[in-house]
Amino acid sequence: MRLLAFGYPSRTQTESIMSETPKAWNGELILEWLESRVDAARVEQAAADRRGYEAQDDYDKAAAEEWVCRTLKTAGCTHDQVAFAAQIKELLAKDEYRITGIYDDRRVERYIRANLRKIAKMTKANEGFANKLRYQR
Repeated sequence: MRLLAFGYPSRTQTESIMSETPKAWNGELILEWLESRVDAARVEQAAADRRGYEAQDDYDKAAAEEWVCRTLKTAGCTHDQVAFAAQIKELLAKDEYRITGIYDDRRVERYIRANLRKIAKMTKANEGFANKLRYQR
């Protein structure tokens, strides 16, 4: 590969490099990521529960994330990217979600849809599942 001044590849070389390296779908990595998000959501729910009334929104947000990740994990379609995306699309099409122990149904439904859209974007791009940190964007 011929480099331009300062050691950087040209634009066409960069585009060809980027188009050559698609990542393979890794179902085991997806399962691990979902499990780590369920665990993080449980910890966040417990922390919000201890903080009381002012943390009800945080509790609902964590409960929504736990529900989404647990539902996708138990669906059994994590090994196929197309089936996983179809499962997310099916969940997004639902009118209501049944979750017990939450404070505000409308808020939880909004958080569920936001989590599903986030995971749908990650699925389409096939990236972000390696990030297993507790706090994520």
